[in-house]
Amino acid sequence: MRELIVEADGGSRGNPGPAGYGAVVLDPVSGEPLVEAAEYIGVATNNVAEYKGLVAGLKAARELAPEATVRVRMDSKLVVEQMSGRWRIKHPDMKPLAAEAARIFPPSQVTYEWIPRERNKHADRLANEAMDAGKRGGQWQPSTSTAALDAGGARPGSGILDAGAARVVGDAAAGAAKARAALAGTAKTSGTGAAAGAAGTAAASGAVGAAGTAAASGATGASVRAETAAGAPVASGTAPSASSAASAGGPPAAAVASRDAGRTATAAPPVGWAATADLGAPATFVLLRHGETALTPEKRFSGSGGSDPDLSPVGRRQADAVAAALAARGTVQEIVSSPLARCRQTAATVAARLGLDVHVDDELRETDFGAWEGLTFAEVRERYPDDMDAWLASPDAAPTGGESFAEVALRVAAARDRLTARHAGRTVLLVTHVTPIKTLVRLALGAPPESLFRMELSAASVSAVAYYRDGNASVRLLNDTSHLR
Repeated sequence: MRELIVEADGGSRGNPGPAGYGAVVLDPVSGEPLVEAAEYIGVATNNVAEYKGLVAGLKAARELAPEATVRVRMDSKLVVEQMSGRWRIKHPDMKPLAAEAARIFPPSQVTYEWIPRERNKHADRLANEAMDAGKRGGQWQPSTSTAALDAGGARPGSGILDAGAARVVGDAAAGAAKARAALAGTAKTSGTGAAAGAAGTAAASGAVGAAGTAAASGATGASVRAETAAGAPVASGTAPSASSAASAGGPPAAAVASRDAGRTATAAPPVGWAATADLGAPATFVLLRHGETALTPEKRFSGSGGSDPDLSPVGRRQADAVAAALAARGTVQEIVSSPLARCRQTAATVAARLGLDVHVDDELRETDFGAWEGLTFAEVRERYPDDMDAWLASPDAAPTGGESFAEVALRVAAARDRLTARHAGRTVLLVTHVTPIKTLVRLALGAPPESLFRMELSAASVSAVAYYRDGNASVRLLNDTSHLR
């Protein structure tokens, strides 16, 4: 049984911020790339992107030759040490990814090796190409990649990566044939260029959310990286939000290892009078909070982990009123809803009036409040005082058995990136909840975390944010309830 080499990397422009990964499967004899994989994953941390690159590379190797032994080479000391079993995995975002990676091949077939960043250029370039594609509102395409050519000088012994090398695009069968030949000991160095995997292989590990993910600068270059706090506020718009039920302070500073000095930082887009005169038609989100449920007037925690209540009679009347107002305005072209019943019912009422379909997006759901679901603030304070204090002090702290606002912010920002890319130039109604709406407004404003607690957001209220192609956003409306009067 012969060997395949997997090189993988991932990066985030903001940590967390717009992120992507890259991975390449190599013939260990010639150094020839057999399959490349890359994907923009929305908003994520460096470490999550690195793990997703590992998963994609291992899946691509398994598609080629499930019987092969695999030598994984990465410049992430963290991932290498954790997957080798020498370091404990603490971060909740990385545990499921590490478990997924460990299941792809039997453990006896995979070994891990740390390499310096300059020896991981191919995967690094792929990750950067994926992030660049995400910044343009698209996904990485093997036909436009130059990663194999750019990295040729870093791979001694390969005669294939000259400046005139041709690319074989989307030919998974060719890659598999090369892998089988390598495993049989008959692989020969070729002058025809790198064969890229088919689209399904290239996107072997789906976006998380991130977020979707998500969605940017290259993969991490420090030899040792700290596991980063998912909720650290950054300029790219991934800082955590909070619901009107809580008063949370800004997150503690995350200990983040430095990126390489040669890595290009993403500049914030110009704003105000410095902005480009012609920004084109923006993607406009009309943000509709669902109508009332029986829990709303009692100010009880009602997230995605509770009873999933229906609209109350008052809530149904509110949905009718907002549907009439939106029909009169006549600008909504698409409707996207949280999967929770109160949002789907509100969205269905509006959709019936506008003659549109409703598309459900799971990333728009409300925070999971865990054991606090259905309780008032006073009841939580009495039953879970320590958890409540921690939750109020930091967006990284979760309700008892629930989801932190930092985690919510990551998936909401990933959904924003995905939906703005999909609906560029269109007006989309997002029917969702307090936390997602406040998160989107706060990130659009670039406001500090405490601004969240100075926003009122009523049931069935309408807000609006426009997103331009250059990265600028404009808050156009907040908490409009005129249709309810």
